[in-house]
Amino acid sequence: MVSRKQKRVLRYVEEGSVLKLKSYLRKHHHMEISFSQGRKQRGPLHVACSVGDDAVLRLLLRRGADALQKDHRGDTPLHIAVNQALKYGKTAYDDLVVPLRRSCPSAMDVANKAGVTPRDLLRWMRTEQLSDLQPEGSPEQNDAESQWREKLFGECQDEFCETFGQYDDDFLRDDVDPEDFGHWADRIRQEYYAKQRAQETEGRTYGKKKKKKEEKEESEYDRRQFQAQLEREHAEYQVRAQRRAEEVMLGRRQRYEEKCAAALSDGSDTLLGYSDIPWPAPRGSVEDMVAVMLHGADRSDPSAFRKVLRRQQALWHPDKFAQRCGGRLCDSERQRILDTVTALSQELNRLAQDIR
Repeated sequence: MVSRKQKRVLRYVEEGSVLKLKSYLRKHHHMEISFSQGRKQRGPLHVACSVGDDAVLRLLLRRGADALQKDHRGDTPLHIAVNQALKYGKTAYDDLVVPLRRSCPSAMDVANKAGVTPRDLLRWMRTEQLSDLQPEGSPEQNDAESQWREKLFGECQDEFCETFGQYDDDFLRDDVDPEDFGHWADRIRQEYYAKQRAQETEGRTYGKKKKKKEEKEESEYDRRQFQAQLEREHAEYQVRAQRRAEEVMLGRRQRYEEKCAAALSDGSDTLLGYSDIPWPAPRGSVEDMVAVMLHGADRSDPSAFRKVLRRQQALWHPDKFAQRCGGRLCDSERQRILDTVTALSQELNRLAQDIR
C-alpha cells in the first residue's frame, strides 16, 4: 500500500516541482521510491515520462528508481519515454529516452505484454521525428502522417490524470517543506516594503513635504543596504554549498578507491552481487559514476588527465573485468553487472577520444 509520503512524491512528480522533490527525498532518503499506484500500476518514473519532465526524471534515476519497473501493460518507463519521442520528436528523445538508456541499457530489450520492446518502437520512428533539419512536406502528406501517428499510438495517450487523482494533504510537522533561500528573501523583502509603505502613509498624514522627502531618501538608503546584505548572504551561501559539494565528491572518490582495492583484487574468492561491485555512485547514472572516478583530475593537462583516464579504462574494460571477476559474479545479476560495466567503459572511451 502506498504511504502518504509516497503520495507526496507522486504529487511533486506530477507538478514538476523538482526542487521540492529533491528536498523531500533528501529528508526521507530511506524511503522506497520504486512503488506503483492505482489500477495502472505506474510508478514515479512512469509519471515523470508521461508528463515529459526530464529534470524530475534525472533526479529519480540518481535516487535509485528502478528503470525496469512495469505497469499494468508491462510497459517500463522507457516504453513511455519512447512513445513521447514518437509523438513530440527529438526534444522528447533527448530529454527522456537518452537518460533512461544511459542509466539502464538493458531496458532497451525488455518486452511488454504485447511483446514490444523500446528498441522495436525506436525502429518505427520516422527520420523527420529525430531531426529538426528535415524540410516540411505538403499539407496532404502532413495530414496523412498525423493520421497515421494518431492511429498507431492512440492507445498510448497520457492517462495520468485518470490514474492519479488529488492526494490528501499531509499535515505532519516533519512533512512541511523547508523554506529555501529564495523564498526567505522574497518574504523578508515583502515585509520590508510593507513596513516602508506604512511609514510613508503615516508621514503623508502627519508630516510635511520636507519630512516626506527625508524619509524617502532614508528609505532608499535602507533599501540599498538591505539589498547589499542579501547579496552578501547569498554569495556566502553559494560558497558554502560549493565547498560542501567538493567535500562530498572527494569522500566518494576515496571510498570508491578503497572498495576497488578490496573487491576487485584477483586473489579474492568472494561471490559478488550487483551491490557488492564498488560502483563510484551506486545509485547514480553512468555520468555520475565517471564524474566520481575522474574527480580531482586536471583536465587542462592532457597528459596527466589521459594517465588517470587510462587507469580507469583498464579497471572497467569488459574483457579484463570478466577475467578478474567473471567467475565470482552471481548468476542472477551477472547480466546487469556486465551491462553497467560496458556502459562505463564506453563513456570512458568517449572521453579518451575527446582529448586533444
